[in-house]
Amino acid sequence: MTTIAPQRAKTAVFGLFLSVFLAMLDAQVVATALPRIAAEFGGTGAYAWVTTAYLLAGSVTAPLYGKLGDVFGRKRVLLGALAVFLLGSLACGLAPTAGLLIAGRVLQGAGSGGLFVSVGASLGEMFTPREGAKYFGWFSICFAVASLSGPVVGGLLTGLAGWRSIFLVNLPLGLVAVGLLTALDLPRRRKDAPFDFAGVVLLGVAITGFTLLTPWSLALGAVSAVAFAFAQRKAAAPVLPPRLFRDRTFTVSVLLSVLAGFAFLGSVNYIAVLLQADAGPAEGGLRLVPMTLAVSLSSVVASRIIARTGAYRWAPRLSMALGLLAVLGLLTVDALPLVLGCLVVFGLAAGLNLQVLAMATQNTAPRADRGAVAATVNLARALGSALGPVALGFAYQAGTHGVFVALLPVLALGLVTAFALPHVPLSR
Repeated sequence: MTTIAPQRAKTAVFGLFLSVFLAMLDAQVVATALPRIAAEFGGTGAYAWVTTAYLLAGSVTAPLYGKLGDVFGRKRVLLGALAVFLLGSLACGLAPTAGLLIAGRVLQGAGSGGLFVSVGASLGEMFTPREGAKYFGWFSICFAVASLSGPVVGGLLTGLAGWRSIFLVNLPLGLVAVGLLTALDLPRRRKDAPFDFAGVVLLGVAITGFTLLTPWSLALGAVSAVAFAFAQRKAAAPVLPPRLFRDRTFTVSVLLSVLAGFAFLGSVNYIAVLLQADAGPAEGGLRLVPMTLAVSLSSVVASRIIARTGAYRWAPRLSMALGLLAVLGLLTVDALPLVLGCLVVFGLAAGLNLQVLAMATQNTAPRADRGAVAATVNLARALGSALGPVALGFAYQAGTHGVFVALLPVLALGLVTAFALPHVPLSR
């Protein structure tokens, strides 16, 4: 743990929260702007990549940033990722063609992958696990509010100032984050170990293949995943050390992160569509507010309980159980008040899962591997949230209820997996 003056620590934490808020907001903010983007660029079918390119680039680069932070120090890597994100935002805001817009989104996503990983790992270095629990709770709120309010913010900005504003607004806010992050005081270090470039490339190809979900891409992803596993066993400094999987807390948390990302983040756009079925974007966005507040409430309450007791295993179990109840309710009710009530329960479930798993793995990870651990958990959640829209899109073709039917086995598997999570109390 690094000792930082209390006031500087608060300033740095605000900078960390603002950085991750911007990165998560941009994962969802384009949803309601896509029709305008498609209209301006002639209705090209490539506009779907405006969302996919961002998520894919973030997933591919996350392990790279985790390793770079372990080697060169967290602060420099974090500021570098923020610079890449802001450069990508500028490129998107000025893009004259659909192709250049997608290229800008790739650049944005490449920066966001570093922000998610570096922020979580920085909190792990600044505070003990017990002290950091309350900050991870606020981190969850930023994450949840950004992901759930993204479609609403995108619709408002697009309507008021045009779709380019959803990207350009990141520039002043990002510069504020840079100023706040100057208070971040973490040790600089450099390890003279060879970098695992082969591992990074193979992992990137595997992630891309599994995300695209075509027969050829899945085959390529499977081959690359196997090659990556073998490469990690032989690498002098593997990007994802195989020894981490000897820790059951880590292994179970990674699987739970995939399932939680799929269920709670991958379904957000479909929930937004459901709420806009008989209303416009503005009113539909307002209907999301109760669920967003529920996410924030459960995150704060859970983080305070965990900080006081050190116990966390109850949270993912309760999360998956509440998620199952909420989805079963959504399959059986039609009246708007009851639908909103079920979504509140769904929000409570989401808030219990977002950062608890990150805390659990940081608690048991060796200090030298915290970047790799944070990167893997974020990667797992990002993979789940990227796979969710694709898989649920097929289910949606059978009707809105098809989405909720598809969520049932995912949440059920999550509940079973949560009971395999060992309990290692957070250290003080």
